[in-house]
Amino acid sequence: METETILIRRARIIDPSRQLDRVGDLLLGGGEILATGRLGRDRVPDGCRIIKGDGLVASPGFIDLHCHLREPGFEYKETIAAGSRAGAKGGFTTLCCMPNTDPPIDNAAVVEFIHERARHDSLVRILPIGCVTKGRKGHELAEMEELASAGVAAFSDDGDPVYDANLMRLALIYSSDLGLAITNHSQDPSLSCNGVMAEGSVATHLGLDGIPAAAEEAMIARDIALAEATGGRLHVAHLSTAGSVPLVREAKERGLSVTAEVCPHHLTITDQWVLGDKGEAAGAAGGRAYDTSTKVYPPLRSQRDVDALVEALADGTIDCIATDHAPHELSSKQVTYQDAAFGISVLETALGSLLQLVHRRKLSMGAMIDRLTTGPARVLGESYSDLASMQSGTPADIVLFDPEEEWTVDTSEFESKGRNTPLEGTVLKGRVVATFVSGRLVYQGPGLKIEEPHARP
Repeated sequence: METETILIRRARIIDPSRQLDRVGDLLLGGGEILATGRLGRDRVPDGCRIIKGDGLVASPGFIDLHCHLREPGFEYKETIAAGSRAGAKGGFTTLCCMPNTDPPIDNAAVVEFIHERARHDSLVRILPIGCVTKGRKGHELAEMEELASAGVAAFSDDGDPVYDANLMRLALIYSSDLGLAITNHSQDPSLSCNGVMAEGSVATHLGLDGIPAAAEEAMIARDIALAEATGGRLHVAHLSTAGSVPLVREAKERGLSVTAEVCPHHLTITDQWVLGDKGEAAGAAGGRAYDTSTKVYPPLRSQRDVDALVEALADGTIDCIATDHAPHELSSKQVTYQDAAFGISVLETALGSLLQLVHRRKLSMGAMIDRLTTGPARVLGESYSDLASMQSGTPADIVLFDPEEEWTVDTSEFESKGRNTPLEGTVLKGRVVATFVSGRLVYQGPGLKIEEPHARP
């Protein structure tokens, strides 16, 4: 089907870039979107494959600003090939891979390696994120102009925050010149210390060292002050606390170039899951305390924090949803909670998790899709806007999903090498049926219904 013309019939087409939400047809051909709307049979080319879209939602492919593909250096955790298959299965057509690799993405040669590997192995678009500092060590700025010329989409030291305020100031100055955002890991290490979960009553009950909300909020406040002083572009990674929300909201009200993201797990589950209490999770299997699959950074927080983040996502204070997909091999999680690696495998469960908010009327379908498409595209910049549009002539990066299909998370069926998720055994409602990248069908779920090629009588 790679070179065929495809017609998706009678789907609910949602394109936030045009405020479009209506039932109609979608014609793909030559790698592009050819037409949207009601298409008569006389407009359907001979030989066109027809997909039945009844009951399905068609939207631009999802864009993930923050995921870990682990290659080069940690291929035992994940590879570009496996991560791209997981992304396609989850409806993601563009993945921005973080630079905590070995070697890190701090020079043009590593960027070119990732581009080359993606050309051969990836089903989806791969955009590398370059390091802010050499080796992610926080001592000296990386050659940011060289990285930008090589094709990085943004800059970050990922799990190692740029702790030196002057280096962060200089990086933000460069970001303004280069037109690329700086994504800093919002953590003050002097406050987080040896914490392994959110500070609070659950951590106290379990006897685990807590990470205070102030560790995140202090770093965000510092970075916003530096963005204001420099005019640089700051993108705040994975918000997790209620106190972070007003910091971002006030920065935007002052007209600063500040954007923010939040992860599916910080919108849908709480620190109670570390205790083994999964609350109202649909069909969730009984939890157990100290389940290391719940260990993530930033940590799972309280219901108050979750509610504040959902509200901020709905009102647009938070611009986008990013997965922070962090796959690990089993041995990194089959240890004590204190010793386990931070991270959750998210790409294949993101949509089902987020649709919980839609079904519970906490977030509209249009807003959810906006935060997965046009929101991250705006952070990346104008040159990426076509990836979040269903306008005729734009690349046919499309996801087709059934918002009502119920399924049980079974990590043995994951495409990702990482099986580390607390959602194992949970029933989710909403699943990807098909994913297209430049018109190629890169993922086909069991619910996809394809008719014989159309021929005019």
